[in-house]
Amino acid sequence: MYDSGKIIAGLVIFIGLFTSPFWYDLASGTALQTPDLVLPTKADQKQCVASLEFMRRDHMALLNDWRTQVVRDGITYYKSANGKEFEMRYTKTCLGCHTNTSQFCDQCHNYIGVTLYCLDCHNMPATQIQGPMAAKILNPNSEILNKLQIQN
Repeated sequence: MYDSGKIIAGLVIFIGLFTSPFWYDLASGTALQTPDLVLPTKADQKQCVASLEFMRRDHMALLNDWRTQVVRDGITYYKSANGKEFEMRYTKTCLGCHTNTSQFCDQCHNYIGVTLYCLDCHNMPATQIQGPMAAKILNPNSEILNKLQIQN
């Protein structure tokens, strides 16, 4: 190979540029800052529907299961591991304790880059924000419905 020196130099430069973010983070010595969550402060709600570890890991699976059970099977109450029953409603059960989603839910979801579609169907009671699907159901003659029909 006549150009082996150029090829090796090119590979070294490519690998150096490709891994530069890793080396920069390693050299800067700063740890990635975790989200600053504001936990629920309601005195009457001392327990979540499941354990802290489960909710951190599998809350979305739980919410998806709830949605399926409520919509398809008509089951509206969830019995937790300790035997306590909770109504399977995002806006009532979850948002009953976690009232400020921007200080709780959005902190982690923005941190990991997840885009939620909850507001496509659910309204946010504290802010009166209506998702487009909820707006269709609640205000069938509204401008939102007309815009959605034009897009579809």
